[in-house]
Amino acid sequence: MKTATDHPAKAEALEFVDRNRGALSTLSDSIFYFGELGMQEHRTSALMESLLEEQGFKLERGISGFPTAFLATWGRGEPVIAMHTEYDANPSNSQKSGVAEKAEIVPGAPGHCEGHNVNAAVLVTAAIATKRAIEKHGFGGTLKVFGAPAEEQLLSRPYFVRDGYFDDVDVSFHDHIYDEFKTDYGLMQSAMVSAAFHFAGESAHAAMWPWKARDALDAVVLMDMGVAQYREHFQPGMTAHRVITNGGEQPNVIPAKTSVWWYFRHPTSEGARQLFDQAKRIAEGAAMMANCTFSVDVLAAVWPVRGNRTMAEVIQANIETIGMPAWTEDENAFAKALQAKADVPEIGLRPALTPLTGPSIQIAASNDSGDVSWKVPMARVWFPSNIPHIAYHHWTGGAALASTIAHKGGWVGAKALAMSAIDFFVDPSLAKAANATFKEEIGDAKYRPLLPADQQPPIALNRETMEYYRPLMEPHYIQELPQYS
Repeated sequence: MKTATDHPAKAEALEFVDRNRGALSTLSDSIFYFGELGMQEHRTSALMESLLEEQGFKLERGISGFPTAFLATWGRGEPVIAMHTEYDANPSNSQKSGVAEKAEIVPGAPGHCEGHNVNAAVLVTAAIATKRAIEKHGFGGTLKVFGAPAEEQLLSRPYFVRDGYFDDVDVSFHDHIYDEFKTDYGLMQSAMVSAAFHFAGESAHAAMWPWKARDALDAVVLMDMGVAQYREHFQPGMTAHRVITNGGEQPNVIPAKTSVWWYFRHPTSEGARQLFDQAKRIAEGAAMMANCTFSVDVLAAVWPVRGNRTMAEVIQANIETIGMPAWTEDENAFAKALQAKADVPEIGLRPALTPLTGPSIQIAASNDSGDVSWKVPMARVWFPSNIPHIAYHHWTGGAALASTIAHKGGWVGAKALAMSAIDFFVDPSLAKAANATFKEEIGDAKYRPLLPADQQPPIALNRETMEYYRPLMEPHYIQELPQYS
């Protein structure tokens, strides 16, 4: 893929990212120590919004009913280029950075254990670099920057698509942390429906008058058994997993109200929809057997993530221009120590970037950018800010996230994201080419949201947890503010 490698606008963006490596690192580390769970990323989103607003972006806060979502826009006309990423943490994974053994910052607190803090810093840095470069060199077009809350619950971007925020977008870029520097195309991740099932019965004393009760916990257990029996009939790639979010209060009171939260996945949106429909039938049967009633609340519903080949070729050309960060002996030693602790191959950090091959192999995990990728051409910049073979959503996944490893990987990631976006501003024919391959790639597939048309975001999700832990986490916040020059 031919790109405008030597265009002065790209040189401008590279110089900006180099000059502001400190701001990128400070922003990434600030969000790391905020450690805010999905739907409660108030300090994170406020910091990102203020930085973009200071740089001349027009801010629309709280889009699609998400208090911690935003859209930052600069420019006008075509092409319309979008960037988007997530910035939420995970429960119970507070971990000191740079320590190769389990060491909580605040016991039991939430923490970043995947790297969405670096995602956010890469997004903001690349967006400002792109805006500065195209503004200085007089290019037309519009840059849209989306802040997407609660990716760990796969929530926000299907709402953005449903509500029309991507209707005028030509191409869209997503950035995400990894242990490699690469991009890819084709089907990458799976579809998913996230739903809470609520059962209602009648309570009674469990020892004295159980015959007066209708046990809502029985309905949860029976639904669990029903899904377990149905697993024999799962199509290849189908998975289902759950947590009981309300199982009652105490053993001698038969529960009148219970809830269970399920994730249903499949490589296709239709497969996820079919599995969810079957789960509703199972829930109905469970409620009948327990003499209860039930209701369903669809929290999230996402299409599989796909990457556009034309866009991936543009990104790969820029990745090859940038190259991998130069890792130090100390950084490699830390990586190997963490790998030893996790009992995985002790290979250290990857010395070379990953070549573009494809199409990619679809994995069982999901990401809520999937709906975007079926609405408009989308590609992802994977940047090398974490350690090979280390599992996310585990304390080891957080051990490098405020270290020089994370900072260096974010530095090259911001370069790749900015340079690739600038290619599309410099040469609008690239957007036409991406849309042409996009139409070939999706074929006869017709996008229709899995998300119900009237569904509203669960704005109270994780509120109590953050209200409890935030005061305990505040003493660890970084006092320095990132400053982009």
